[in-house]
Formats: sequence, structure tokens, C-alpha cells
Amino acid sequence: MATIHTDWKSAIKGYEEYLALERGLSENSILAYIRDIKQFAKIIEKEDGVTNPSKINLSNVEHFLSNLYDKGIARNSQARKLSGVRSFCKFLSIEGVIDTNPIELIEGPRPQRKLPDVLTVNEIDRIIASVDMSRREGVRNKAMLEVLYSCGLRVSELINLQMSRIDLIDGVVKVIGKGNKERIIPIGRQACDSIDDYLSHYRSAIIPLPGHEDTMFLGRQGRKMTRQMAFTMLKRSVIAAGIRKNVSPHTFRHSFATHLIEAGADLRAVQEMLGHAQITTTEIYTHLDKKYLENQVSSYHPRSLEAANQILKKPENNKFQY
Repeated sequence: MATIHTDWKSAIKGYEEYLALERGLSENSILAYIRDIKQFAKIIEKEDGVTNPSKINLSNVEHFLSNLYDKGIARNSQARKLSGVRSFCKFLSIEGVIDTNPIELIEGPRPQRKLPDVLTVNEIDRIIASVDMSRREGVRNKAMLEVLYSCGLRVSELINLQMSRIDLIDGVVKVIGKGNKERIIPIGRQACDSIDDYLSHYRSAIIPLPGHEDTMFLGRQGRKMTRQMAFTMLKRSVIAAGIRKNVSPHTFRHSFATHLIEAGADLRAVQEMLGHAQITTTEIYTHLDKKYLENQVSSYHPRSLEAANQILKKPENNKFQY
């Protein structure tokens, strides 16, 4: 295939359209990819004099990675940026801008997997029970938290939830997730009851603004809730519950997945409910579950040093008292 010469601006513009139309990525994901590619272009143009994307080669990509390393960029961020460059080079290859993909021979830094913070079932119950029901919107806030935990939603999915996509009789909810992909998630009885209370005692008294008629969770002015409003609402309940962990709506999502895995749920089923494109993303919860099991063993197994120390500290086990 003959190489098509182009400039950075038109190549990046074409790549942006490819991400939106071919890959179906969300606006935020596209912005992140484009930001990384612009950084890549700026670095190799400055350091290697590459003014045309058709001239990208293996050493350019290696220089880019070295530059990120020298700047102290975290390993996870390096891996993400390399993934973006890999995707960009694939696009250039498809379009005939480059003959061969120079990044195929590069093995990037392995991202560090940080286990997310999770809440116990008791802590979840305490937070939801701490919603201020004396406030008019308390019934709404409780319903939001019940749905967040029952379905493992992202905060963006929660605030964009539509009434027409919730079936309280069959107990299922249809969610539009990343990349405009729809998934169906079972919704628990407690969450259904909380939604029913919300619809009867709050939502029915609100007049939605045009364009918000089908939005499930509304503010007082008839507009859908914002991400910040959801964060603030949750923070108030966390403080009231006396929970000292750093809790966000995403913590509820992590807790949803962790509690399912701990109870023996199938990993593929959890992947489907979370809307993960790759099973490897969901597998982090199996690692978290192993950590939970290790803590249980270290705390309660009779041959565990930690358990032994706890036993020795008890007065009734100290037979040599003077």
C-alpha cells in the first residue's frame, strides 16, 4: 500500500472521527486519546524533527516513552498513553498513512493494579440509614444510593437514568454506559421500594423542565442531578454515618462488585453487570477478594501470628499472673 502523506492536524482530526464513528467512544474518552496524541506529536516533532505522521518509526515511540519516564510520569499513565499511541498508529496503518505499525515491537510498562477501597455491607447500610429523611429530598437521596449499590452504576449512569428504562415489576434496569452501549441489570427489591417511595413522595411533585421529562432523578428545579450534587449528597451521609473512609459514588460500585465476588458470583456475570469491555478489568475484584480472604486467615486462623498475638493479649489466657 502506498504511503499517503499528511500533516499532524489532518491526521489527528481523522483519528478523532475514527474514534467517534468507528470505535463509538464517549466524548470524554475521545478527548483523553486526542490529548495524549497531541503530546506525542509535540514531543517527537521537537526531539526528532518528525513533522509528518507518515515518518513515525520505532525510535520515535521509544523517545516518547523515555520522555515520559524522565518527567516522572506514573507507570499507569505511561501505559495509558502508549495504548493511545498504539491505537493512533493502527489508525494510520488502516488509512495507509504508514506502511507498517512501528509500535508492534514495543512492550510498554505494565500498569500497576491498585485495589480500590470498598465498604462492608454494614457500612453501606449505615450510610444509607444516615440519609437525612427530614429534608424533602431525603427520599430521593435514599433511592439514589440504593440504586447505586444495587446495580453497581457509574455516577454518570445514575444521573442519566431514564424512567422508561426501569421495570419495577420485573426488577430490571436498562443502562446506557460507555460507548453508548446498553446493558440490562437486575435491581434489588429494596432499591425498587425506594424508587417507588421517591416517585410517590418527591418526583410526582416536581415539574420537569423540557428535555428532562424522562429523567429519573431530578433536582428541585426540575433538572437532572449533576455529578457534583451526587457527590455532595453522598458525602453528607458518609459523615453522618461516622465512616472515615474516602467514599465516592465509585466506592459503591466497587463494593457492589466485591460483595458479589465474595458471595461466589460468576465473574462473567459481574463483568456484564458492570459493563466492562474486558474481563481483565473485572478480574481486579478477584484479587481484592483474595486480599479479603488473606485478612480473614491472618485474623482468625489459630496458627496465624496475628491471631496468636491477639490471644496472648487476653488476660484470661495469661496463666502466669503475679
